Amino acid sequence: MVNVATTTATGTVVQIIGPVVDCSFSPGEMPNIYDSITIEGTIGTGEKVSVTCEVQQLLGGNQVRAVSMSATDGLMRGMTV
Repeated sequence: MVNVATTTATGTVVQIIGPVVDCSFSPGEMPNIYDSITIEGTIGTGEKVSVTCEVQQLLGGNQVRAVSMSATDGLMRGMTV
């Protein structure tokens, strides 16, 4: 049996380069490597966007680097993670 832990740490998108997304979290609330994070928000045209990413690297300074599992079109800095 696999136990799945669900936590709700809120962060923000800092940088987007293609499928790579850097996100910032509060101290002590950073996700672990291989954790899934979801970026949700509304883009300029009013469409809702939801992108799931997998954390690949802890950058320091309360930031993580994640790889998107789908297109990052429409994502903007400052969106909620």
